Amino acid sequence: MLVIAAVIIAVASLLVSHFLVHDLSDEERKKMEVWAQALHTLNAADENTDLSLVLSVMEGNSTIPVIVLDNKGHVADFRNIDIQAKDAADTIRFVERMGKRMKDADHYIKIQIGDSTDYQLVCYGDSVMLKRLAAWPYVQLGIVLIFVVVAIFALLSSKRAEQNKVWVGLSKETAHQLGTPISSLMAWTEMLKESYPDDELLPEMDKDVKRLERIAERFSKIGSVPEPVNDSMNEVLEHVIEYMNRRTSQKVQLLSNMPEKDVIVKMNASLFEWVIENLCKNAVDAMEGEGIITLSLWEEGENVIVEVQDTGKGIKKKDIKNVFMPGFTTKKRGWGLGLSLAKRIVEEYHKGRIFVKSSEIGKGTTFRIEMPR
Repeated sequence: MLVIAAVIIAVASLLVSHFLVHDLSDEERKKMEVWAQALHTLNAADENTDLSLVLSVMEGNSTIPVIVLDNKGHVADFRNIDIQAKDAADTIRFVERMGKRMKDADHYIKIQIGDSTDYQLVCYGDSVMLKRLAAWPYVQLGIVLIFVVVAIFALLSSKRAEQNKVWVGLSKETAHQLGTPISSLMAWTEMLKESYPDDELLPEMDKDVKRLERIAERFSKIGSVPEPVNDSMNEVLEHVIEYMNRRTSQKVQLLSNMPEKDVIVKMNASLFEWVIENLCKNAVDAMEGEGIITLSLWEEGENVIVEVQDTGKGIKKKDIKNVFMPGFTTKKRGWGLGLSLAKRIVEEYHKGRIFVKSSEIGKGTTFRIEMPR
């Protein structure tokens, strides 16, 4: 509504200014017709003619630029012209060119000289006031556009800040609520280990409890700025592959394409692991539990590149720009927060970039992450 109101105000201002300029232009032409008539009277005057009124009219024009040309196009007189020439010859040529432009713009009045076929053209231009009035609407429009851009930017920033507060609050509350039951589960597993030291299921239970503890830790870090440290990106990807292999069917293959040498990146490994896990889980859902996920890692100039490629159903072109928006999801269940949080972790915490590199319906999708080395 603010934008529409601003546009209406700008258009109305342009229309009003246009009509004012048109009326003022007509008024100046009438003045020049009187001035041309006074010049005609001056040319036709004899020694008995009273020229006081004529001269008063001619001297009264101090704002409208005037150039008088003869029938051969030579300058006969001029006034109120801002001369931009170095010498007399240049001045004459400059005034002649300006007079021709006024004539071509149909800003002239033709007057006859006596009974002969000779004539003069009183060429005139816009006064300074008319030029300023004509330019003012565009200055005003520029100011309105700046106002609109600033208003939109402020609105989007406010909305983004509000969304961030919601997601941060939700994450911290989730971590807080998970804390008590996880502590209890840890205590129970320790008691079970003492009572049943040889039970084969207890180590797996312990792994799951530690996994829950790690998830709670990740949620607690959302909203705060974690301190990045030098860590191996190879190890992060290997941890994700190991985790996903334990929790996906045999029909899903996880392949890796990584250099033998460790690629060291300044990052928070726990949060970055979460990003890759999110991408892999989305890939498993997109493939409906059957297909190939390929994790690729390499160095490119000053960046470290990570790509997650799947053989799933792909993303529609109209949805690609929305996949990182909070709440957007194509799944029947889910909150649509995974990719939004992944984008926050990559771009705000690690100063990197995450985007959909390519996607083709029925063939799969490739997500690309670029991290500074």
